[in-house]
Amino acid sequence: MVDILHKVGIKSSAQNDVYRALTTVEGLSAWWTDNTQGESKVGAVLKFRFGTGGFDMKVLELHPARHVLWEVIAGPEEWIGTKISFDLKQQGDWTIVLFKHQGWKQPVEFMHHCSTKWGVFLLSLKSLLETGKGAPYPNDIKLDSWE
Repeated sequence: MVDILHKVGIKSSAQNDVYRALTTVEGLSAWWTDNTQGESKVGAVLKFRFGTGGFDMKVLELHPARHVLWEVIAGPEEWIGTKISFDLKQQGDWTIVLFKHQGWKQPVEFMHHCSTKWGVFLLSLKSLLETGKGAPYPNDIKLDSWE
């Protein structure tokens, strides 16, 4: 199994603000995709749509201002059964986001694409919290023909 890992520092001394952006439909819609539906509570499902495709995530764990864990239950075959986590910690005036998309069976070309896109969207999260404006799909940076 292989994982996608990213670390992003957000100039914010309020871990709760970052946590809200990761755990509310309004927050997720402002940095990942503007077509986000569902409920962010343990056991519930969040639906993220990107044009004609998308992902359904079952919320497995929520620890306020510290940790979010989802499991992919619908979407591209390579994503099914993988887990996505966000761990938050404070370092001075920075909230550090440690991101993990874990459990990929193989490092296929689609994983390379997804790794870069996660970086794009995590920078959208950073922008949202630092400037008040993210770049969620469909206003994100396009990388290749998969989009």
